[in-house]
Amino acid sequence: MEASGSSLERREQQLERLLALVPYVLLGCSTLLALLTGQQPWPERLVTVGIAALAAVWMWAMSARRTPGSVYVVGLIVLIGVLSARDPWFASFFGFTGYIHSWRYLPGIWRFVGVAATATISITAFMGGLPEPRPDAIVTYVLFIVAMVALVGVFSFLGDVTLERSTERTRMVARLEETIRENEGLHAQLLVQAREAGVTDERQRLAREIHDTLAQGFTGIVTQLQAAVRADEAGDAELRRRHVDHAARLARDGLAEARRSVQAIGPTQLESAHLPEAIATVAAEWSELTGVPVEVVTTGTAEPMHPETEVTLLRIAQEALANVAKHANATRVGLTLSYMDDVVTLDVRDDGVGFDAAGAADVAGGSPGGGFGLTSMRQRATRLGGTFEVESEPGGGTAIAAGVPAVRRKEPSA
Repeated sequence: MEASGSSLERREQQLERLLALVPYVLLGCSTLLALLTGQQPWPERLVTVGIAALAAVWMWAMSARRTPGSVYVVGLIVLIGVLSARDPWFASFFGFTGYIHSWRYLPGIWRFVGVAATATISITAFMGGLPEPRPDAIVTYVLFIVAMVALVGVFSFLGDVTLERSTERTRMVARLEETIRENEGLHAQLLVQAREAGVTDERQRLAREIHDTLAQGFTGIVTQLQAAVRADEAGDAELRRRHVDHAARLARDGLAEARRSVQAIGPTQLESAHLPEAIATVAAEWSELTGVPVEVVTTGTAEPMHPETEVTLLRIAQEALANVAKHANATRVGLTLSYMDDVVTLDVRDDGVGFDAAGAADVAGGSPGGGFGLTSMRQRATRLGGTFEVESEPGGGTAIAAGVPAVRRKEPSA
């Protein structure tokens, strides 16, 4: 038992050390891109490298302290601002360190102050400077900042909740270990396995929910805001307003999904509708945002299924559509939901660019494409004893097929 606990602690320490390296990796990537793509003369680029080195020394010097505190965060944000003013690549990558460390090292409301300062620097760098003194430009600028602060707050809140749940589990395990200390053999071994399985299952659930809801919403918001900026530059106020409205709606939906994920509540779409209607609603909303037509077909007799079955298929549909939007460059998408005697299947097809599914299957443990999206869909299907298959080839579009056992919902007796 002690050996298993030590192994778990070592893995947690390794993860902590890996996370500590992330800011330096982001800083290094930003510096390299600034050197390779910058328009400044080389003496100016070398000055940028010197400031980046100062930022690395600042983070390293403060890491020796147990609690870096507000002085460290203020210095970090100032360095991010200076580097972002010299090259926008630092806002794109190294700026995320400001979000993470503001939330981690500042207390209470000051967290949002640090996040807002970092967001202001990043948005200003992305837009090439402060907005023009026009009401629409100022409103767009402020809305970008507010949306970014809200998204960082939601993701950070979910991280805090996960940490609190893990800490609570640790305390519960400690109490249980105290009560069964006299019988450390089999009981202790089962306890460690249960703890690791519980933590792993909760992390996987939150990871899937974050990826299938918040991450997709985050991507959609960024896409809509970028489109709004382009519309604003083109002078199309109506189109800019429509994109901003889409971004605001996605932000509201993301916040609602964050609360539901923390509370382990099912998707909103399934509260008042069955699976075929919920998938049709998701597809229609996706088509409105992307402009890609979607055809949804239901075959067989649609029956109410177990909530877990319906949630699994709905999440797979959402993730499949998100993958199409991010990677496929498709002009048409088709979804087919089929009810059979002992299985319910979902097929999603697109006419996009496709990929080498056979070659990519060697990546990430056999997950085609090597990304978490396909892995998440596969995990959801196999978790219910179902199947998940991907067919694709370059230039030939992509088709996914997911099937889960048809476990019908039991109606409450009179």
